[in-house]
Amino acid sequence: MVKNRHDADRGIEEISFAAPAGTPAGVEVLSLVDLRHRVRIERLAAPQRPDFHHLITLTGGSLWHTVDFTAYALEPGSWLWVRPGQVQQWGDLTHAEGTLILFRQDFLDPATTTGAHVEDPHAPILRRPLPEDARVLRLAADHLAAEFHALGRLPLEIHTAALRHLLAVLVLRLAHLTAPVGSPAPEPDTTYLRFRDAVEKDFARTRRVEDYADALGYSARTLARATLASVGLGAKEFIDRRVVLEAKRLLAHSDQSAARIADRLGFSSPTHFSKYFHQRTGQTPIAFRETVRGHTPR
Repeated sequence: MVKNRHDADRGIEEISFAAPAGTPAGVEVLSLVDLRHRVRIERLAAPQRPDFHHLITLTGGSLWHTVDFTAYALEPGSWLWVRPGQVQQWGDLTHAEGTLILFRQDFLDPATTTGAHVEDPHAPILRRPLPEDARVLRLAADHLAAEFHALGRLPLEIHTAALRHLLAVLVLRLAHLTAPVGSPAPEPDTTYLRFRDAVEKDFARTRRVEDYADALGYSARTLARATLASVGLGAKEFIDRRVVLEAKRLLAHSDQSAARIADRLGFSSPTHFSKYFHQRTGQTPIAFRETVRGHTPR
């Protein structure tokens, strides 16, 4: 299912996709029962940062799953989508029944990637299908699972093409026929979206709203208004939250020192980084690392 990869340039141990022998590279479908039998509980509960997508849906029982340090409660019919780069921790699978779909982003065609917002790091993590769509999503997942387990019934290239099309149907429907949990947010405007994308690209380079305003051709006040209207946060807090999230990810899943992480995130010194992190989380970086690694989700 997965293999560990060490990136010498970044010093990060990540989890990379490894398809089962003899199956098409890029996708795997398995039951949560199979997952329990194949992976130790301790490993599942530890922070992981995969470089491939996870789709999880339940048919029975319940499951808590933590993504980027927020715990989500899955119930039958709900869907959880973990994207590459996000840090996840599995909860207790003992009473959960359902399906796990793993796929590499390049397994999908470009039109599907765009249409399903596959590359959107801000997309909702937990979704519950609208009642009229739940059956269609379940059929799509079942059809994908049946095709995955029918290896050998078709030539491999035809089998792979069928899996690619069936996965495309599922992710397109999941992106457009389900609603994120909670109250619907107002449609963000172009100013906010440009700011959001710029922060995603440059948060390790600058934490100043004025720098983003200059780069995008807006005033700092305009960015502040747009961000507040779209997500209820000030522009500076939006930037800070993104920096803190990346710091948490690195602290949770890697063994890099706080000094190394401070340098990666553009801080002038480890002391400055530690103070910044403590002011926004109430913990020192190392205390956060010890807490999250010692915590098992429900």
